[in-house]
Amino acid sequence: MSGARQGVTEARRIVVKVGSSSLTTAAGGLDADRVDALVDVLAKVRGGGEREVVLVSSGAIAAGLAPLGLHRRPKDLARQQAAASVGQGLLVARYTASFARYGVRVGQVLLTSNDTSRRVNYRNAYRTLDQLLDMGALPIVNENDTVATDEIRFGDNDRLAALVAHLVRADLLILLSDVDGLYDGDPSIPGTTRIAEITGPADLAGVSIGSAGKAGVGTGGMVTKVEAARIATAAGVPVVLTSASHASDALAGRDTGTYFHRTGRRSADRLLWLAHASTPQGSLTLDDGAVQAVVERHSSLLPAGIAAVEGEFAAGDPVELRDLRGRPVARGLVNFDAKEIPQLLGRSTRDLARELGPAYEREVVHRDDLVVLHG
Repeated sequence: MSGARQGVTEARRIVVKVGSSSLTTAAGGLDADRVDALVDVLAKVRGGGEREVVLVSSGAIAAGLAPLGLHRRPKDLARQQAAASVGQGLLVARYTASFARYGVRVGQVLLTSNDTSRRVNYRNAYRTLDQLLDMGALPIVNENDTVATDEIRFGDNDRLAALVAHLVRADLLILLSDVDGLYDGDPSIPGTTRIAEITGPADLAGVSIGSAGKAGVGTGGMVTKVEAARIATAAGVPVVLTSASHASDALAGRDTGTYFHRTGRRSADRLLWLAHASTPQGSLTLDDGAVQAVVERHSSLLPAGIAAVEGEFAAGDPVELRDLRGRPVARGLVNFDAKEIPQLLGRSTRDLARELGPAYEREVVHRDDLVVLHG
């Protein structure tokens, strides 16, 4: 066993994400045998309580298709929400019954992007998950599809899983799907090879990553899984990507799937959410000097460096910071309402304080509430 995979067996708190195609039939509806097989693995991993597991489970919409007489995943949001409303209850009931075979209690946690991009909601989510784990329960997390709108959706549970892994301070993220790892091409074509390890972004250069899953009941594909791995590893959480049928081997540290090495260290929680879970409510265009200060020197954004403002937002909302060519360079929480900013453009905080009062002698975006976007 390699040192990297040895780290898998030493992980104490693990987030496991499973996709719809691994839990349901292609026609919709839960496959009880598949659910039980996954639960068998996770219950064994928990053992005597030395390891903790958080399960991020897709499948609510897919589980609700057959009961509602739908033959395929609907494209419109209203019917997706209806399917999720029916399917979520069925999904959690199935998990509850299956884990009960091992005396394991489960707790349902439904999240929207709004819950994770706002600080108060984020802290509430963390406290709930942490308390469930402390009490010996196994949290089952899903996107709250019944109320989510297009504007506040995660879009796929792969990204949600990466954010949850950071949220609960996990030691490992396991992404389970219908493919047994990342390949150097289309795995259905003879001659392609499974990539055993990814040490950093350079290893992905030239790798063709498909965009769709096989079963057609979920939203994620290999693209979303690789992006989720990038988010998690950049935040210090290693990732194993493999198929649900190889979950036991993956959790035992065996050479299965693709292992993504951590590429960064754990950052401030709010910055990860700001970068990957928030929806900018507007944008600020920065001159070249301000871009350099924000991106290279990690300075706060002052009014003097702002050339233009767009959108309707309130103080505390996330906004995108762009260069003069319109390219996003950073994201941050703004300290002023959108209607206040035009009078601040290009002016020094000293002049503003003298003319408008001491409340205006401050940063438009403080460096502690700002994250630089790479790539």
